[in-house]
Amino acid sequence: VKILIVDDERSIVEMMVTVLRKEGFSHIDTAFDGESALLACEQKRYDIVLLDIMMPGESGLDICPFIRRTTDAPILFITAKTSDFDILSGFAVGGDDYIAKPFNPLEVVARMRAQLRRYL
Repeated sequence: VKILIVDDERSIVEMMVTVLRKEGFSHIDTAFDGESALLACEQKRYDIVLLDIMMPGESGLDICPFIRRTTDAPILFITAKTSDFDILSGFAVGGDDYIAKPFNPLEVVARMRAQLRRYL
């Protein structure tokens, strides 16, 4: 399973990489802004994408439709934006799940596995 984690908060990315490795995932790429995420998606095919919304430059809501054009892989938003409008916007641009920060990393893994069961 190839995973892309996109978040400008390096501590969150590092924590998720650590947890995912402990849970048996080994193919994990990271990006810290929207531009890098789009470049990664052009270069590789991912099975699942964890995507923050609030990042410098292009937001997760901005880049999600572009990622969606290249893949049907599940896209899970992980974000501090929790209004109903934000959640609905996340689904409207192509997201498959929406997880609010702060979050339990093991819940994220469980949600990833649930999405992957349907996708793979």
